[in-house]
Amino acid sequence: MTVPAYRRERARLPAAQRRRQIMEATAELIAERGFWGLSMQDVADRCGLTVPGLLHHVGSKDGLLVAVLEHRDAEDARSLAAQLGIGDLTAPWAGGALPPGVDLRRMCAALVRRNAGQPEIVRLFAVLEAESLAPSHPAHDYFAARQEHTLAVFAALAKDVTAEPHALARQLMAMMDGLQIQWLRSPQTNDLVQAWEDAAELLFADR
Repeated sequence: MTVPAYRRERARLPAAQRRRQIMEATAELIAERGFWGLSMQDVADRCGLTVPGLLHHVGSKDGLLVAVLEHRDAEDARSLAAQLGIGDLTAPWAGGALPPGVDLRRMCAALVRRNAGQPEIVRLFAVLEAESLAPSHPAHDYFAARQEHTLAVFAALAKDVTAEPHALARQLMAMMDGLQIQWLRSPQTNDLVQAWEDAAELLFADR
């Protein structure tokens, strides 16, 4: 049997660097195959580890999935903070509010620009979100909580622009998700950023 080249390269990495490598390799594999098509051996192979070595870092397959999702959320928070010109997005986002000067439309536009630059990560979340509709999926609770949290943040920001903030929040989330699916299916013919700007003109009209 031929051993893949990456299995022969067993360079020792600092723990933080190794963990990042594992998160990124797992994200790529899930985007390609879905969670149910992912094996710990595949992740270990891609990182040049044994399965016991991989488990030392992540504990279990379910633990690995949650770690990947949390890792991507943290990466997105840092990127959005940079786009919006604020020091830290993590704390205010968790609290359901954003710093002065960051309104709902600007926040949505920054989210779309961020996603347009990382199609594989958007595909990862789209695949997992669909799979996690099954209550038995290990990310079921994560995505349910994520949806409610995002809606709460959008609704909190929408209070300044509409008398029906919860309705606008749901419309925004549905529009963003739908446009992303269309873009993922036909990226050559769909400009996600422009499609969002066109939709935003309608959603924010007279507001």
